Amino acid sequence: MKKDVLIRLKIKFDEILKLFPKSQVEFWYARDLMAVLGYERWENFIKVINKAIKACDKSGGEVFNHFRGVTKMVSIGSGAERPIDDIMLTRYACYLIAQNGDSQKEQIAFAQTYFAIQTRKQEIIEERIRFQERLEARRKLRESETELSKNIYERGVDDQGFGRIRSKGDAALFGGYTTQEMKNRLGISEYRPLADFLPTVTIAAKNLATEITNHNVKTYNLLGETAITDEHVQNNSSVRGMLGERGIKPEELPSEEDLKRLERRVTVLKKQMIKQAQLPTIKKINHKK
Repeated sequence: MKKDVLIRLKIKFDEILKLFPKSQVEFWYARDLMAVLGYERWENFIKVINKAIKACDKSGGEVFNHFRGVTKMVSIGSGAERPIDDIMLTRYACYLIAQNGDSQKEQIAFAQTYFAIQTRKQEIIEERIRFQERLEARRKLRESETELSKNIYERGVDDQGFGRIRSKGDAALFGGYTTQEMKNRLGISEYRPLADFLPTVTIAAKNLATEITNHNVKTYNLLGETAITDEHVQNNSSVRGMLGERGIKPEELPSEEDLKRLERRVTVLKKQMIKQAQLPTIKKINHKK
């Protein structure tokens, strides 16, 4: 995501931020958030909100402290007004909404980071986005490798064969270095997945090659370890060639922080958000817009 886009989106999200009367508690109105997140119809957005409410409940959060229904009066012209339903949302509620929103929307991708942090400093937002992108890339690779494992098992290849296929694919991607050799090169324990320590671009490259292998294994009904190995090696070689055209050699990129450690950090952050981002206890609020 380009820096000018980040700045533009940050300004939009800042503009709809509200402070609870006589306090410094932040909150957002759902209808304001709906527009900024790129949703046009309340009927569609409320479905996302309901998913977020379920997620809040499952995480141990008190739903009323994070999603609070209110009635607002809006102008309908000629000085007349009518009431509409709205929801006051804490930062944590907004974060859950972003997590359950349409990930294809640029605004959603930004919101997942914006609401996950307590500060709005630009450099921290950018760092957080890079972290989320790496987590997402790893998730996609995990899913594609699971699919490959199922595909080749159905075609006469066992778990050991899968390991050999993946290692030879890695050798094609990493300029001759097998999976274990790359672990040794980067100082990674033999018991940990190599991908948990790779940068986003390399994880994405491995995923692309694996997705192509999955597609061709099913399309051409490839059978046996030899045929599938040849396919996977060829796909990794092709992806390596594409990276090389852009001056990237995967084996020369440094390792990054263990993703398991980063995931634990996210879990701690979520718990902190639940405790810190709560609306004050009230009976009823009517707000005029």
